[in-house]
Amino acid sequence: MSNPNNEIEQQLFTLLRRTFAIHVSTASGEYELERSAYGILCLIDDNGPQRLGQIAQAFNLDPSTITRQVQAVVKLGLADKVGDPSDRRATLLSLTAEGRDAVVRARAHRRKMLDLIMSDWSLEERETFARALRRFNNTVSEWIENDEIPPPD
Repeated sequence: MSNPNNEIEQQLFTLLRRTFAIHVSTASGEYELERSAYGILCLIDDNGPQRLGQIAQAFNLDPSTITRQVQAVVKLGLADKVGDPSDRRATLLSLTAEGRDAVVRARAHRRKMLDLIMSDWSLEERETFARALRRFNNTVSEWIENDEIPPPD
């Protein structure tokens, strides 16, 4: 019997490619959100205003990379840098009203696409998939937080 991890690895890569292929835009198309912009906006929408270092850590990216991506969402008027009330030297990235609207619309569009893609899945199948995916993501997060991911051979 083959190792199921081989199939899981292949399917995760396929999921990654397919997810990247889905064009992220608001339903009415005012914004064409790149994957990085969409990710940053969703992170802030889900977790509230974030320091740039927190955003870099959440995406496991270099702060300079995040700085460029943050500048793009600020330039679009979707986010603002505001002073951190707990540390006057630091800034937080927060959504503007326009940014919150863009996230709501983009998420609604993506969820509608999921409804179409998974239209022949039962509710039980969707719930099972959601639970398994949540468990996988939580496990990966724990490994990252505990610095347990071994280097490549």
